[in-house]
Order: sequence, then structure tokens, then C-alpha cells
Amino acid sequence: MNIILFRPHEVELPLSRHDPRAGHILEVLRRRPGDTFDAGLINGPRGRGTLVSVENGLLLITFVWGEFPPSPSPLTLVIGLPRPQTARDILRDATTLGVAALHFICTDKGEPSYARSKLWQGGAWERHVITGAEQAFCTRLPEVTHGRALVEVLAGLPAGSARIALDNYEAPAALGACPLSGCKSAVLALGAERGWSEAERNRLRSAGFTFAHLGPRVLRTETACVAAISLIKARLGWT
Repeated sequence: MNIILFRPHEVELPLSRHDPRAGHILEVLRRRPGDTFDAGLINGPRGRGTLVSVENGLLLITFVWGEFPPSPSPLTLVIGLPRPQTARDILRDATTLGVAALHFICTDKGEPSYARSKLWQGGAWERHVITGAEQAFCTRLPEVTHGRALVEVLAGLPAGSARIALDNYEAPAALGACPLSGCKSAVLALGAERGWSEAERNRLRSAGFTFAHLGPRVLRTETACVAAISLIKARLGWT
């Protein structure tokens, strides 16, 4: 954790010694009463926390807030639901890289059971998004949806965005050759592990997507996400 994030209601309450954040403050950062650490409000400002006391299994912390961090890059990911471990990696790393939204969709060739994973029950996925933000020294979390159909997500995408779909089979050019200059927002779509169906390719083309690839090597979904996000951000000058 490069910053420790709290929800607004938590800053008025003592932090339980059993909370992983308490362990990080005491055992990793080695803070003692009177010491400070970097803290942030989820989707709010960054600031400093001061450890006041540790008594009866509770940490009393006070906070002073400063400025808000920059907004995420205007980049949306549309991803065929992968296996849960892969989804965890994408949630964390895409958040660290500063994307604005992640939509994990049900696809024709995807494994239906992935949508029923415990990851997507009871908000368990959010822990991985928070971890990604803490790594990036940021408080802002992306919008995340899961289990919707491609057609529904396509209908809600921001207008005027550059739209690129990665495809190992029918992409005519590399992602680095796609025209992106001057774009103010972008959407990147990646299929499930078995790729896009022909019907999905047609829907994507109808929605204005250009097909591209990342070269001759077949990458893991999580690796392709990181590589494509980094390439798009670099080409558009987004930090």
C-alpha cells in the first residue's frame, strides 16, 4: 500500500486491530502513536492520517485532508468475463493504470460459470480495485459492471470515443498502427479466452470498432490488458 484508503464513514470510527489496514500501519509502516502516514478517502482527497493511540484492540486515527488526485484516463475496458483469478488481476492492474471504467461482459464463447464466481458476489471484487488504487497512490476507483450482455454495454458507451477491439484472428493491423491522434476518450474491447464469435464481431463493427492485434504472440488476457492500456495511454499522452 502506497496510500491507505478509507470510506467516509470510517474516518469517524476507531480502526479494529484485526483490519488488514491496521496491520499494515503497525507492522509494515511501523507507525507508533504520534506518527503519520499517507491516507485517502475513496473517490475523495488525499491527506495524512495520524495514529493517536492503540488501546483495547482499536486504533484511534485522526485525518487532515488535502487535494484530490487527477481524474482517471478517459479509457473504458469491455472484457469478456475471464476466470476469476484473471479478473482479479485485471481489476487491480487496470485500476493502477488509471482506467475510468471496466465492463466484464457475458460473451458467446465465454464460460458461463465465471459470472457466478464468488468474486462477483457481495462486492468481493471491490477489494481488488481498492488494492490497485492504493498501489497507484490514488483515491479514485473506476466504474465496474459485470454479467451484462455485449449489446447492452455497447449501447451505453461514451459517444465520440476511439473504439478498438483486440482480435487474434481477424485484425488487419497492430494496435500501434490504429489512428488515435486527437481522440479525447477511448474504448478497448477484449474477448473471452476463446475470442469473439462472428456475431459479436459484427456487433462491434456496427458500433464503430476497429479490430487490432498486439502482434503474433498470443498473450494472457491480463497481459493483453496491461499492454494495450499502456500503449493507448502512451500514444494519447495520458499520464
